[in-house]
Amino acid sequence: MITVSVKWQKELFKDVEIDTTQPPYVFKCQLYDLTGVPPERQKIMVKGGLLKDDADWSTLGVKEGQKLMMMGTADEIIKAPEKGPVFVEDLPEEEQVVAMGHSAGLFNLGNTCYMNSTVQCLHSVPELKSALVKYSHSGRSNDVDQSSHMLTIATRDLFNELDKSVKPVAPMQFWMVLRKKYPQFGQLHNGIFMQQDAEECWTQILYTLSQSLKSTDSSEIPHTVKALFGIELVSRVYCQESGEESSETESVYSLKCHISHEVNHLHEGLKHGLKSELEKASPSLRRSAIYLKESRINGLPRYLTIQFVRFFWKRESNQKAKILRKVDYPLELDVYDLCSDDLRKKLEAPRKVLRDEEGKKLGLKASKDAAGSKGDVKMSDAEGSSNGSGEPSMTASQEGRPSDSETHLTGIYDLVAVLTHKGRSADSGHYVAWVKQESGKWIEYDDDNPIAQREEDITKLSGGGDWHMAYICMYKARVVPM
Repeated sequence: MITVSVKWQKELFKDVEIDTTQPPYVFKCQLYDLTGVPPERQKIMVKGGLLKDDADWSTLGVKEGQKLMMMGTADEIIKAPEKGPVFVEDLPEEEQVVAMGHSAGLFNLGNTCYMNSTVQCLHSVPELKSALVKYSHSGRSNDVDQSSHMLTIATRDLFNELDKSVKPVAPMQFWMVLRKKYPQFGQLHNGIFMQQDAEECWTQILYTLSQSLKSTDSSEIPHTVKALFGIELVSRVYCQESGEESSETESVYSLKCHISHEVNHLHEGLKHGLKSELEKASPSLRRSAIYLKESRINGLPRYLTIQFVRFFWKRESNQKAKILRKVDYPLELDVYDLCSDDLRKKLEAPRKVLRDEEGKKLGLKASKDAAGSKGDVKMSDAEGSSNGSGEPSMTASQEGRPSDSETHLTGIYDLVAVLTHKGRSADSGHYVAWVKQESGKWIEYDDDNPIAQREEDITKLSGGGDWHMAYICMYKARVVPM
């Protein structure tokens, strides 16, 4: 690490740090934050020549305290038209994005598209942003290590910067803290940072936030990450050979869509993902045996995350390979038939209310049965009576889930984000986030280049070729007041 000063126009920026382990493009992103001059417009003089994005600092001879000269024009602030109305559709694409109130893009700091796309998807969850705002520097609990605390703070600060900025953001601090917490994301190959798996990045960030946010002193956000993303599974584990049977419960942050020649649609892949074989010791046989594991959803989150299992280890080539098969996914997903009997009973009344509400929009009258069910649920919740499974019926807030004046989940979800991968290998290619805005419009976040998209094009990211294909889908629960 060395410190330099940078002269640009009439301004002099002192004590600008250069991390010589990172490519010059990262340094340019830092200068973009200071000056507003995009990296591609920057001309920085070193040794009588121009600083190149992929140059090696060790050969440039930049010394501690050196004064560098930079030329380039900053981005202009978009001004309101002086005469007559201008329709959004008539604006250039980048201005359309700003007009629709989206958040900023993220600069790629060297194969960091996996991180950028993950951040953009998670940033779209307002409840997560609210929880992070409540997390303070001094609010760290003793059971949260320093690196987790720092990554939580960095996530909060990056989300805040994305909300405030209309120009691309360089996620320098976040990336540095992420690599410190999880060194695998700092792997180098020939001096260049390697591409990483977006699903691994997603999982590690959520795990860290789940540890930090559940330990906060604020009673308003109990177990935030688990409430927002946690999926409770109940499993029947059965050995046909010995007749042994047991039950298991676990909490996960995503469902897996397994892909085979039989799977053409997300729902089929999810059913495959809830069934598996495992080998373990059998007490009665006194040796290893094959057990069948069949799982059902026993608790739903506010945001349902689904991973398409597209990558596998190919032994003959000793590398990760990708399944390119087309697997369609819907804008609206109903997981009722994947739920346990107990959970289905809890979902019945809210689903009737939802059908009534949708019927009213179509001019249909509510059935007495559905209306009565709504009233019955209110009464049973107040009295704490059973839901038929021997356990009290629980509202979203009683389960520690964020609630809007007592809302109930219905098992029906709407697609709000898609993280795609383009390329044939997990260790290369390119990741992009496609995120639905509060306005209902979709934005493609290709690093620092947000582009408006049509909803009908989002479901075309289903695979079958070399184009972007869905790797992670995030759905938001459709809820009803009870």
